[in-house]
Amino acid sequence: MGPITRTLFTAVLLLSCVAHLAAQTPAADSVQPVQPATPTEGKTESGPGQPPEDKRVFGVLPNYRTAESAVPFQPITTKQKFVIATKDSFDYPVLLTTAFFAGLSQLEGNQNQVYGQGAKGFAHRYGISYVDQVVGNYFPEAIVPALFHEDPRYFRKGEGSIKGRTFYALSRIFVCKTDAGNTAFNANEFVGNGLASLTVLAYHPQERTAGDAISQMLTYLATDAAGQVMKEFWPDIKRAYLRHHHKSDY
Repeated sequence: MGPITRTLFTAVLLLSCVAHLAAQTPAADSVQPVQPATPTEGKTESGPGQPPEDKRVFGVLPNYRTAESAVPFQPITTKQKFVIATKDSFDYPVLLTTAFFAGLSQLEGNQNQVYGQGAKGFAHRYGISYVDQVVGNYFPEAIVPALFHEDPRYFRKGEGSIKGRTFYALSRIFVCKTDAGNTAFNANEFVGNGLASLTVLAYHPQERTAGDAISQMLTYLATDAAGQVMKEFWPDIKRAYLRHHHKSDY
């Protein structure tokens, strides 16, 4: 699927996420923070402060690099960074989302005609799309964080207005925590996704220009930004759904 289509789909998903939460809450400022896990409860193989019960947002978006800001910061090791990237890349719902994106690409008749149509064309697109996701995970989540000593996790704010939390989530594309717990420019996103975009040019036969690389990088950044907004509000959406479902039982 082309970068423009993927970015538009991501934007629609992002707006749907925030709109759904707004519809489920009486007022923006009334969103209550979800109780964070304790340091002991939040520790998983992927890192400290991570809620084990929410491994997948909406059941399909890998949630392994989300942590709670309210939990005292604990750095993660290089091994844990690679574990996060591995889980984000090989969690089984990724196989389903890859099939979805490959299917959309198949429907775009004039794009990537080199892959052809039919089962063979779909298999080609599926493989390319899956490798794109793996490359787009390992560079910003493991390789660059290890080299720059930065933390690849998204730390949920978990409280405040919808507008404030949305802005916070989007701003984390530009800033991150270091392994020492300080705030720094997010090289994970910009250097990591930049290197990932250059890498994918090696196996994209029709997309090997500087413009293609920039477009792919912007797609990675837009996808990560939308993902962080969804991760920020997912516990609230889940809680609102469960509360509504509980009331409907009576």
